[in-house]
Amino acid sequence: MNDIDNHDNKIDNAIQNIQKIRTNIRNIVVGQEDVIDQVIVVLLCRGHILLEGLPGLGKTLLVKSLATCFSGKFKRIQFTPDLMPSDITGHALYDMHSGKFSVRKGPVFTHLLLADEINRSPAKTQAALLEVMQEQQATIEGKPYPIEGPFMVLATQNPIEQEGTYPLPEAELDRFLLKVFMEYPALDDEKTLVKNVTSGSLAIESLDEKVSDPLTPEDIIELQQLTKAITVDDQVIEYAVRLVHATRHSGAILKGAGPRASIGIITAAKAWALMNERRYVLPDDVKAMAIPVMRHRVLLSPDTEIDGFTPDQVLEQVVQSVDAPRQ
Repeated sequence: MNDIDNHDNKIDNAIQNIQKIRTNIRNIVVGQEDVIDQVIVVLLCRGHILLEGLPGLGKTLLVKSLATCFSGKFKRIQFTPDLMPSDITGHALYDMHSGKFSVRKGPVFTHLLLADEINRSPAKTQAALLEVMQEQQATIEGKPYPIEGPFMVLATQNPIEQEGTYPLPEAELDRFLLKVFMEYPALDDEKTLVKNVTSGSLAIESLDEKVSDPLTPEDIIELQQLTKAITVDDQVIEYAVRLVHATRHSGAILKGAGPRASIGIITAAKAWALMNERRYVLPDDVKAMAIPVMRHRVLLSPDTEIDGFTPDQVLEQVVQSVDAPRQ
């Protein structure tokens, strides 16, 4: 078997494994198909995701389900105003018996980290996640400790309650590959959810029973490597860059998206193509990922905000104004 055939077989196997993850999560989390797909995209890209939605929409269930799909470790941090950076990364303890310091690693040492209501902690505590998200390591008492892969931060924030919250610094916002909105479930989906929960057939403590043939963390790392290898034509790369540049020349936008958005669109488009069982990226993949990648990276002008426009509405106009490659 030559290298091309071997690579094709790996891609075929990757497509099957991605569909397996998707099916297993959808068997647990009712509705929210778009959110599920975008969370899987971020996992394939070795990125991080900002989930915005009201309490009680199943964010914890979603993250725990994803961890169960690959036998991964899952931890949750409830961000509060008194949370300290050491509560996230860990700290050193003095052992009286041995006369030495020992390191107690914090909850960031996991595969999936749910940072719940991340905007309820001050910037100093939020900044503790920056190194972890960017370099996949945590510094404790001056010494760096690597975090075993795969690793992903899923941060949540409440769009309504702003009292007692701290805006996320732009440097931290830029570290999130996608910002995703979690909406109320449809009527039929909510009916199914209520039935599953009240009948006892859905419990967060017994998710293992709902997942068939789970993958391993090593499988996820291989999927991430294969995602990088998805083919992207130079015209498609140029299209993504032109989309990002267009945000910098829009009168409705005060601050446009930076180069990290261009990188993020192509990275996410590769994962989106693979999820849709293709070995190459289409302009439509770029369009599908452009708004989730850029909506938290642009700042609207005051006049645009006064007129009641949202970043999504403005970005939709930007996407429509930029011609996509036809070949």
